[in-house]
Amino acid sequence: MNGVQHPVENSRNGGPVSRSWWIYRGTGQPLLDIRLADVLPPPPGWRTFDGGPVLPPVPAESAESDRRLGSAGRTTSRQNPHDIDMINTALLLRRPLLVTGRPGIGKSTLAYLVARELGLGRVLHWGITSRSTLRSGLYEYDAIGRAQASLGRRPAAVFDGEGADEAPPDGGTGARLGDFVRLGPLGTALLPYELPRVLLIDELDKSDIDLPSDLLQVLENGSYDIPELVRARHHEGQARVFTDDPDTTVTVTDGRIRCRAFPFVVITSNGERQFPPAFPRCWSSSTGRARRCWRARCVRTPPGWWARCPSSTATGSRRPAGCTARCSPLTRSRFPK
Repeated sequence: MNGVQHPVENSRNGGPVSRSWWIYRGTGQPLLDIRLADVLPPPPGWRTFDGGPVLPPVPAESAESDRRLGSAGRTTSRQNPHDIDMINTALLLRRPLLVTGRPGIGKSTLAYLVARELGLGRVLHWGITSRSTLRSGLYEYDAIGRAQASLGRRPAAVFDGEGADEAPPDGGTGARLGDFVRLGPLGTALLPYELPRVLLIDELDKSDIDLPSDLLQVLENGSYDIPELVRARHHEGQARVFTDDPDTTVTVTDGRIRCRAFPFVVITSNGERQFPPAFPRCWSSSTGRARRCWRARCVRTPPGWWARCPSSTATGSRRPAGCTARCSPLTRSRFPK
């Protein structure tokens, strides 16, 4: 397995540490001299997907990345080797990464760091609330808007019950079914792109109790159906639908979507509740042992201190005497209580 070998700070003595299989190196700086497609190895056989046709490159990173990370080229502190291991493992095995920790310590920033360094474009952000459902992450269908468009100009014969079976699928208005479908962040991430999209599922622990299990099934399959388009596939086999990216549409055939490059999925949790046992469960196969969801944990530094984290390149202070706190590899600076 060919990777990108870069030195990082050792968590104990400050010496250089490198992993020959690393692709993500934890600096937040773009890989200007390396194409990700050249160094990203093929997925394992059980995580290979064959969706198509391949879509054009994704939009460039948005202003949200600059807001969270600063402008491109700004130096960021390095993460420790263990957490870079977890990130690269999730990337290479095409598995989600579950990041847990207290609110406000920068868990969601990880998705933007990976997207910027690997040149994966705009991050797809799905903020979870207690009302979020799997369907809202996959797609939205404006049934009321379509009904209004259909009723506005439908021929009178249809209202009289005559010729209803022959009515065109657009109701005679020129609007197609796909005009009323918009893919959500999860649905957009599972489109057949050549390279992985970065999907941030933020604060999953705030969701309804059934969402984690429902989400797991979609992430295992790497595909989903849009029932409204499946039902109409005989008279509208290809539908042009909107995506979560601004001003972007894609063609969906027969109402079914299947990914090609499995997205890099970062799931954050504040630890407010436990997930179902199946969510982080390990499983075995003839090729070895892997997890459904790789896990990293962010923790706080002691309040009021610029603790020199083992993974940090910050200067000017030392770890306070007697401190046994595990400093966060995903954040830099001090955090108030």
